[in-house]
Amino acid sequence: MRYAARVDDNHAEIVRALTRIGAYVIDCSHVGAGFPDLLIAYRGRWTLIEIKDGAKPPSRRKLTPAQTIFHAEAVAKGCKVHVIETVDQAIRLVGSIGTARAAA
Repeated sequence: MRYAARVDDNHAEIVRALTRIGAYVIDCSHVGAGFPDLLIAYRGRWTLIEIKDGAKPPSRRKLTPAQTIFHAEAVAKGCKVHVIETVDQAIRLVGSIGTARAAA
């Protein structure tokens, strides 16, 4: 099994921002095998987040083959892995998950 060699430059900033708004953040970037970077719990919901660095060219933001397979398997099981590039996207995503639960 191959493990992730590094994280994107915006990884720590996104983790800090999500923690500040009250999300429980589990950093899974070391897992490898296409597993997403973060597992987030917020307002009774779990979500998977793959971080890509929006400052890099599009060719450097593509999912790896292992990530593509993981995402496809997750979707086939009714789950979604959210790909985010900025702190604002992360906060909006987590906020919308909390809102979706309140509406349910």
